[in-house]
Amino acid sequence: MHQSNSQQPIIEIHDLKTWFPIRKGFFSKIQGHIKAVDGVSFRINKGETLGLVGESGCGKTTLGRTLVGLEKEKEGTAFFEGNNLFTMKHSDKKRVRPKIQMIFQDPLNSLNPRMNVLDIITEGLVYYNRIEDSREAHAIRLLNQVGLSAEALYRYPHEFSGGQCQRISIARAISIHPDFIVCDEVVSALDVSVQAQIINLLRDLQETYQLSYLFISHNLCVVSHIAHNVCVMYLGKVMEYGPVTEVIDHPKHPYTQALISAVPVPGMNSERILLKGDIPSPSNPPSGCRFHTRCPKAFSVCQKNSPDSCVIENSTVWCHLYK
Repeated sequence: MHQSNSQQPIIEIHDLKTWFPIRKGFFSKIQGHIKAVDGVSFRINKGETLGLVGESGCGKTTLGRTLVGLEKEKEGTAFFEGNNLFTMKHSDKKRVRPKIQMIFQDPLNSLNPRMNVLDIITEGLVYYNRIEDSREAHAIRLLNQVGLSAEALYRYPHEFSGGQCQRISIARAISIHPDFIVCDEVVSALDVSVQAQIINLLRDLQETYQLSYLFISHNLCVVSHIAHNVCVMYLGKVMEYGPVTEVIDHPKHPYTQALISAVPVPGMNSERILLKGDIPSPSNPPSGCRFHTRCPKAFSVCQKNSPDSCVIENSTVWCHLYK
């Protein structure tokens, strides 16, 4: 995996919380909250990729949607190029928002079925008045960048395969020259061979435009091929954070170790770490360490106290084992 020379953070979040109210009764009173993201902090340098991994329901997608403004944060800060995305003025948002884009998980359903490809990938360009020469010429250049021909220009999303739809989504995302893109499970709905093509496309675009990615995935094999750093989430909290080679080759947290053990490696019969039980409800998370109800190495203090961060080699781990 290539490394970026720049160490300038393009986005930095501190103690981010995104909670959803639980309303009950005739008057829809708030009876509690679903704590989807509950105190997450990390930074992404310019030109680098942070892989955000974890089981379904851990809050990965909610975190990404919060950063692009599709969900409302409860607490915390998110600084993008020195500006707090959550408190900036409307005039500043109009200037900054084009620099932050998102590619969604379902390539077909993320595209408007009533719009042809020309309208889809030039919609942002028209809104921000960034058309160079003609719409058609600009759109063809974008299609060529993502490996599609001009023949796609006047066709509709249902006429394309899943991989082609995802290429169109990528063309739409890069059309207004963003600096930061949230990639939400962008290859999970695609065949393995197509996954590799999309990953290579994203890497090529990153090198060309010095893009920064938040790459959300449950597939550690995919993350290992595109990410520089990895953030492992469980039930709204970060369990482990560090360079991709360190986290995947030398996992410290028991949850990370369980995730790594579930990845099949050809020619190796490594022992699988089976986690007991199901993920607790984010509306009523366990006290102490969120993972202690399923952790094979849990002891008494894990049930009482939430672990502080601990730096082990190059990784940061939130686990009582290292105290």
